[in-house]
Amino acid sequence: MAKNSNLFERFANWATKATGSATAFILALIIIIVWAITGPLFKFSDVWQLIINTGTTIVTFLMVFLIQKSQNKDSKAIHLKLNELIAANKYASNRMVSIEDLSEKELDDLHQFYCTLTNLARKDSDIHESHSIDAANKNHSTKLKSHKDFSEEKNEH
Repeated sequence: MAKNSNLFERFANWATKATGSATAFILALIIIIVWAITGPLFKFSDVWQLIINTGTTIVTFLMVFLIQKSQNKDSKAIHLKLNELIAANKYASNRMVSIEDLSEKELDDLHQFYCTLTNLARKDSDIHESHSIDAANKNHSTKLKSHKDFSEEKNEH
């Protein structure tokens, strides 16, 4: 953990570890069991039910923020690691760095592009053949140029 972490980040890290432990689960289970056992003592009253409902609502409300904080941090770390791998690999397209900032539509279009590349890769006998975006663009440009040259030749005759 970094020394410069703010109070909320330190608390969130601690709470995430604590609430994700077996001890926290057992404690929550004990609370539920004690609550259920006390039901007959309180004649299953509205107050008795309100106690568990209020308690679980408050805990759930606070946990949403802790879970989101933890997921945001994990997601950012994973994206940075993937960006580093992309940047370090000479065959990977640097256009993939930070694609998480694209719109949902742009990501869907990119996904469709990779589905097409997957189909192309399945046809190759060499599984190590690269089908990066840059290689696909180069192939596309070559095909367009060939098509243009062919059309010009055809028009000349």
